[in-house]
Amino acid sequence: MTPEDRPTMKGSTVPRPLYPAATPETAARRRELAPDIHSAWDRFSSAVFAAGALDELTKQLIAVAVAHVTQCPYCIAGHTRLARIKGASDEQVMETVWVAAEMRAGGAFAHSTIALGVLGDLSDHEHSSSRPADGAGVHRPVTM
Repeated sequence: MTPEDRPTMKGSTVPRPLYPAATPETAARRRELAPDIHSAWDRFSSAVFAAGALDELTKQLIAVAVAHVTQCPYCIAGHTRLARIKGASDEQVMETVWVAAEMRAGGAFAHSTIALGVLGDLSDHEHSSSRPADGAGVHRPVTM
């Protein structure tokens, strides 16, 4: 993504990218401000993505999916690049993105049980004799 392609922040007098470029200078500044934590992060990340029970390609494809679900543009770009380096095909990356899309949508689908439960409770309430004739009290916060 080039700087011209990035979305800009509304209300800015000077267009700035919504997502500033990840640069070596940014990385150096992050390291300078918290060197021990940055070092720990680097070690953790290296350990997580090293081959183990899962090979490195599989881990990068998982990261591509998670990056899409968490909507981190830097992670999407970085892990797509690393997946390609580890041998992923364009088709594998795209299928990974579709898995992420289905899982993201699946959350809404699965959570529909909450709305259906509330609707069932409201339906039961509507049929109870304690319901006021004018419908008063129907719109109250749902507590869990």
